Amino acid sequence: MRVFVTGGTGAIGGHTVPALVEAGHVVTALSRSVAKDAVLERQGAKPVRVDLFDRPALAEVMSGHDAVVNLATALPPMSKFTSRAAHRDNLRIRTQGSATVVDAALDAGVGRLLQESVSMLYRDRGAEWVDENCPVDHFPMALGNHAAESNARRFTEAGGAGVVLRFGWFYGPGAAHAEQMLAAARHHVGMMLGPPGGYLSAIHVADAATAVVAALTVPAGTYNVVDDKPLTKREFTRALTQAAGARMWVRGPGSAALLLGSRTTSLTRSLRVSNARLREASGWAPRYPSAWEGWAAMAGEART
Repeated sequence: MRVFVTGGTGAIGGHTVPALVEAGHVVTALSRSVAKDAVLERQGAKPVRVDLFDRPALAEVMSGHDAVVNLATALPPMSKFTSRAAHRDNLRIRTQGSATVVDAALDAGVGRLLQESVSMLYRDRGAEWVDENCPVDHFPMALGNHAAESNARRFTEAGGAGVVLRFGWFYGPGAAHAEQMLAAARHHVGMMLGPPGGYLSAIHVADAATAVVAALTVPAGTYNVVDDKPLTKREFTRALTQAAGARMWVRGPGSAALLLGSRTTSLTRSLRVSNARLREASGWAPRYPSAWEGWAAMAGEART
C-alpha cells in the first residue's frame, strides 16, 4: 500500500513511519526541514515539502496514494500545557489542517484516511470500562480533536473510509513530556495528575505505531488505541518510580490539579478505556500490556 503521512517526525509519527516501512508499505511523509528530510530518508520514507494548509499542493503530492495518515500536531510543552494561548497552533492544525488534509485526499482520490485523536475526550466514568459507544465531552481544549474527528467522518460520508484513532496518554522514546517525567523521577519527583484512584489509559509510542499499521485494514469508524491494562494514577506513578529506580520524595499535584478546571480536564479525569474494538477488527495487540512494562522498557532504552 502507498501511504502518505503527515506528522511523520513527531512523537508517534517517528515510530509510525519505520513501522509502516517494515510492514512493506511505500511511505511518503511531509517534512519541514533538511534535517527532517534526512531522518525520513534513513527510515526508508520519501520526504516532501508541502504546506499542510495548501489544498492544491497537498492533493498533488497525495495523488497515487492508497491511504493518508494524519498525525500532524503542535502540542505545547508540559510547562505551558495549561495555557490556552499555547494551544493555538495545535488548534489550527486540528481544525483547519485536518479539513485541508481531508479535502486534498478527496481531491486526489485517496480511498482511506486515518486521523489521530485522543481517548481523553470521554467523560469521567470512574472504574467503569469505557468503549467507543460511551459519551464524550466538549470542554474547550477538546475543540480541535472534535473538529478533526468530524472531518474524518466527512471523508467517510464522501465515499472514503475514514478511521479515527483515539490514542491514550502516550509515552516512550521521542515523547518529550515522558522523557521529562522519567528524568524528574530519577531526581525523586513523581508526576500524578488527578485523584490517585482514578484511571489513566496510556499507550507506548511504539505500540501506537503498530496500531496505525493495523488500522490500515479496519472498517471505517472510531477505535481506541490504548494498552490492555489501564492503571490507576497511583499505580502509573509507581510504575514510573520503579522504572526510574528512585524513591519518590515529591509526588503531585494529585487532586489539586482539579483546581485548574477545564485546562486540565483531559489529564485529571478517570478513564479506564478498552481497546477491544481495534483488537477484534485487526488482530492488533500492544507489545507492552501496561505502563509497568512500558516504563521499564523506556528506562532501559534511556540507559543504553
